[in-house]
Amino acid sequence: MVELRYQKISDAERFYEILNNPDFEFFEVHVDSVEEEREWLRKNSKKRKEGLEYNYAIIYEGEVVGACGIMIDQHREHIGEIGYFLDRSYWGYGITTKAVKKLEKIAFEELGLLRLQILMEPENIASVKVAEKCGYSEEGLMKKAYLRDDEYRDCLLYAKVRN
Repeated sequence: MVELRYQKISDAERFYEILNNPDFEFFEVHVDSVEEEREWLRKNSKKRKEGLEYNYAIIYEGEVVGACGIMIDQHREHIGEIGYFLDRSYWGYGITTKAVKKLEKIAFEELGLLRLQILMEPENIASVKVAEKCGYSEEGLMKKAYLRDDEYRDCLLYAKVRN
């Protein structure tokens, strides 16, 4: 069973472990220390209260296996961007797909958002599959849309709107 809960500062070590896996090729966040991760986690409550971000731990069989969240577009407050990461040893179990569906419910029903977006590198086949399984539509290729490893890269834009 997949569950989501707000992230806790005590998740820092587990997130650091997951994020520093050398097989994590498509995720642009690099954390240099557990303390750096704790600092980021300490800001979550304030971001949530300000309506900027809603970040969750992904729990599978009682264990923290990843994280996900919704970042609200500050110029178009009806739009949220979904992001996620999952421990490599749990890939292929449908966990991320279930987590994204739970995020959608939060975004559309609790936060009142009208549109959700997922951005990913074109080579990230696993994220493409998650988006498609959750009913997102590919809207196009965004040229040089984000910075990773000191290089501006293209990304695919997938989106879903509330009915």
